[in-house]
Amino acid sequence: MTRIATTFTTLQTQRKKALIPFITAGDPHPQITVGLMHALVEAGANILELGVPFSDPMADGPTIQRASERALKHGVTLNDVLDMVAQFRLKDDNTPVVLMGYGNPIEAMGWERFAMRCAEVGVDGVLTVDFPPEESHEAFSHLLKHGIDPIFLLAPTTSDKRIKQIAKLARGYVYYVSLKGVTGSASLDLTDIAQKIPQLRKHVKLPIGVGFGIRDAFTARSVAQHCDGVVVGSRIVQEIENSKEKNIIANVAQLIRELRLAIDHI
Repeated sequence: MTRIATTFTTLQTQRKKALIPFITAGDPHPQITVGLMHALVEAGANILELGVPFSDPMADGPTIQRASERALKHGVTLNDVLDMVAQFRLKDDNTPVVLMGYGNPIEAMGWERFAMRCAEVGVDGVLTVDFPPEESHEAFSHLLKHGIDPIFLLAPTTSDKRIKQIAKLARGYVYYVSLKGVTGSASLDLTDIAQKIPQLRKHVKLPIGVGFGIRDAFTARSVAQHCDGVVVGSRIVQEIENSKEKNIIANVAQLIRELRLAIDHI
């Protein structure tokens, strides 16, 4: 069983939901990322989504765009991100790590080489925002060959036909984008989530994580009632952006502890 599958199975037996924080690798500088990853886990994170900095992150709002800009100013590349995962694995061989980003850096490296490097350093899943499943069979075949889970997005506007298609291709978990627009762009409609998740479960047998727009403990707890995992990105990146450098890890860890406590009390 993969690390992702093992994590969700363990949480299910404990009647808990996964807490899945997102940070951008190299934000605000490369030296902090690995320590921040460990702090997230110690504070209660179950799966880590690590953003690969990109100059045109079309699905991301201003907060995560600025995080990519800060990382890119330090010259952080896809190779650097993979090296960070390798360093993280020196102390943590259990927590799943999912790379989240865009196709261009992977295309530049080459999918076969990328998949091999992911396997070597201990990446568990890859979510490529701008690679639709209809056009990605060859690319994702390299991931599957090396035991890496291709993870896909589902949206409120995704048709039943496409949900069925994605359900056949996806591994690990699926990521339900709970609102229309970019990351951090609007408030959640909890009623819509309560209605949509049961519809998705008719076709999707994998765990379902919900993200986009989860900004506080109340929202995290409310969303956790309907899904298998809660993904929090912009709020964490905002905490990084607003903190003094010496306080970043402590402040983010405190936020994760608050979110963990909230979703454990549903």
